[in-house]
Amino acid sequence: MIRLITPMEQARPYKFLEQSKVGPAISPGRTTLPLTFLDISLAGPIYVRRQFFYHFPYPPHYFIRTTLPSLKHSLSVALQHFFPLAGNLLCPPPPQKPFIRCSRDDSITLTVVESASDNFNHYSANCPRNLRELDSLVPELSWSTVDGNVDGTDDPTFVFPIVALQVTVFPNAGLCIAITYCHVMDANCCSHFMKTWASIRRFDGGDMTFLDRSPPSYDREVIKDPSGLEAVFLRDYFTERSTWKDSLVGKTSKSMLSDDDGLSYKATIVFGRKDIEVLRKWAMDQWGKNDGSHAPRNLSKFVVTCGFVWTCYVKTRYRDDDEEEKDEHFRFAADCRNRLEYPVENNYFGNCITRCNATLKRKELKGKEGFLKAVKVIEREIEDMKKEPFKDAEKWNEKFQKTFVLGSTVLVTGSPKFTVYETDFGFGRPKKVEMVHTFKCMSLAESGSEEGGLEVGLVFRTDEYQHFMSVVEQGLQTFKP
Repeated sequence: MIRLITPMEQARPYKFLEQSKVGPAISPGRTTLPLTFLDISLAGPIYVRRQFFYHFPYPPHYFIRTTLPSLKHSLSVALQHFFPLAGNLLCPPPPQKPFIRCSRDDSITLTVVESASDNFNHYSANCPRNLRELDSLVPELSWSTVDGNVDGTDDPTFVFPIVALQVTVFPNAGLCIAITYCHVMDANCCSHFMKTWASIRRFDGGDMTFLDRSPPSYDREVIKDPSGLEAVFLRDYFTERSTWKDSLVGKTSKSMLSDDDGLSYKATIVFGRKDIEVLRKWAMDQWGKNDGSHAPRNLSKFVVTCGFVWTCYVKTRYRDDDEEEKDEHFRFAADCRNRLEYPVENNYFGNCITRCNATLKRKELKGKEGFLKAVKVIEREIEDMKKEPFKDAEKWNEKFQKTFVLGSTVLVTGSPKFTVYETDFGFGRPKKVEMVHTFKCMSLAESGSEEGGLEVGLVFRTDEYQHFMSVVEQGLQTFKP
């Protein structure tokens, strides 16, 4: 189902080409999808934005005439299987729980624009790019409210569209296919959806083997809650929801960036396989010398790369700072689909993630053994998570307030496990896959240019990038045998 809608005036550095509503090829009709306790903790205006850049050496009129129809058709077919993405997240007044509502007329907004800039190679590069400029390439999601009168109150129901898509055409150079989505699904689900859409389009709807192997599963009964965490998460959710009526007025998913982000730049640092092996070997050797009986047999590239980047980032950001006793937090999510006592298939649709938090003093990270200490504390968090995935989950919101709102935090988004560079719409592998996020986040993906490598995306102020790179290069040189 595809329906054109009237474009609105938009003050952006591009020429508007088209905006459509694309719905499932076959509508499931009106239905609802409940949220599990893991979804409830992320329900609301919590958004993820990802961009896929592809070489496309053709003019916009060629894209509109030959490529866009197949993108729409394949999207419609994909939504037939991922139908909740065309629906809305409804957050009614307490004590009602949030849920996903699907109806016959559901659709996703697909916006197509032509870039006024010819800097496709710049936007899709690893060098620092203005965060606001990258933000202009991602679609906007706007929420709404439905007035209600429950128990004599005027508390409305909040309505959040789950997904929006945007294609930016760089004339005779490339495309950027971008997605903004609400966190009622995790990154594993987003990767599943994007690869499914790409696979259907690549084979022009004729090859559905990708879906045949792994259709999305909506079975909510597979997620168990033996510890009664839903009650805890609902309490925290209702507390946060009580602030929305005032805090969300006049805002959209584009409002998530602060005013300071206009002076910030996103850059990607690529760690090759050899770089990672240098870090791994040094960390293993030093751990063995200091505490051989407790040293692990191996360290993952996630642990050693994150430990190294964390220390370099703190040394850069706080090089002239004297708050040495301040806590530094490194937060990351872990997929639990294969870590629970009961089976959860990889194609489960929803959130199946836990949260990990490594903490060190600023002076420890800036010290001589900062890298080793960072590796140890991150590795310890992972090992504890493997033993008990939802340990202290009832304190997740409390820890969030302490670490993300009040503390100094690096929050990891993405993972090399999602293999985002395998998302091929028929244009070949992406030239670059990017995430647009705030100052406190660090994006992570597999390297698009070297097997076994990692891409780390960070946001810098104007004067930080060069210093950070010098710290990285000096560190790698120091750890070489």
